[in-house]
Amino acid sequence: MENRSHALMAGFFTIALLTLAILMAVWLGRDKIKRVPYEIVTKAAVSGLNLQAIVRYKGIKVGNVTDIAFDDNNPGQIILRLEVKPDTPVTTSTFATLSYQGVTGIAFVQLDDDGSSKIALVQDSTAALANVVPRIPLRPGMIQNLEQRGQAILGQTEEMMRKLNVMLDPNSEKSVVTAIDNFNKAAVAWKALPAKLEPTLVRLPELADQAKSSLVAIRHLSTDVSKLTNNLNQFTSSLQAPDGSLARLNLAIDQINTSLTVDTLPRIQNLTGEARTTLRSFSRTSDAINERPQSLLFGKPAVAPGPGEPGFVAPK
Repeated sequence: MENRSHALMAGFFTIALLTLAILMAVWLGRDKIKRVPYEIVTKAAVSGLNLQAIVRYKGIKVGNVTDIAFDDNNPGQIILRLEVKPDTPVTTSTFATLSYQGVTGIAFVQLDDDGSSKIALVQDSTAALANVVPRIPLRPGMIQNLEQRGQAILGQTEEMMRKLNVMLDPNSEKSVVTAIDNFNKAAVAWKALPAKLEPTLVRLPELADQAKSSLVAIRHLSTDVSKLTNNLNQFTSSLQAPDGSLARLNLAIDQINTSLTVDTLPRIQNLTGEARTTLRSFSRTSDAINERPQSLLFGKPAVAPGPGEPGFVAPK
């Protein structure tokens, strides 16, 4: 009886010690940090993601996944509840991707930021009263991108195989054979091309020397043209100089013009007047000869004396 009581007391003591150890471990392991809740909404599959999955920010553990549920308002949509440390720099440009750890296939949430915004993503007072948690967008991860691109690659592969089947169709075989034959002919012609080009290649040094001589001649011609241009410029400058030929020619023309205006034209006018007087005298003489032709032999008749002159006879 006494042995049984000792064994019972030892059992109670062991159970009490285990209970105390469990309570101590729970008390010591409890998280005293107040975490910030966020939500991720997605319609993509979240295979391998479990409750208490790790949330990392740029590879650093900052929290855990606390809930995974369907959205009652949007069928097919999944809501992930996250709780992260309050010092995590979550901004409005922060996004999440679903990554997988090693080869175990255990998924975790990877947070990253493209740096386009510096505004912190926080819960305002109105949202807190309505129990609305800030949401972080979920972008396709590497596996999702590989799946999408794999489908595209498979589609392109199927298209390529379909075109190959069309090309290898018996109806197209003749065209393929013709194309290969033409390619062989082109290869043969290309092989014979160096032999045809050999004479031209042999003459290339001579052509290069001729081209060099032509360039030298062109350089000399350019030098001569430059000299001629300089001479023409000098000749033009000398003509346009204040004491140049053009200036002296203009001065001579001005002097001739002045001489014509001051000296020659008055003399011409005087000569014209004298010629006019002579013509009038000649006209009167001609009229007198016409009236008295005998005056050429006997001279001009004497003029009758006027009143008061000797020999004046008054008319009766």
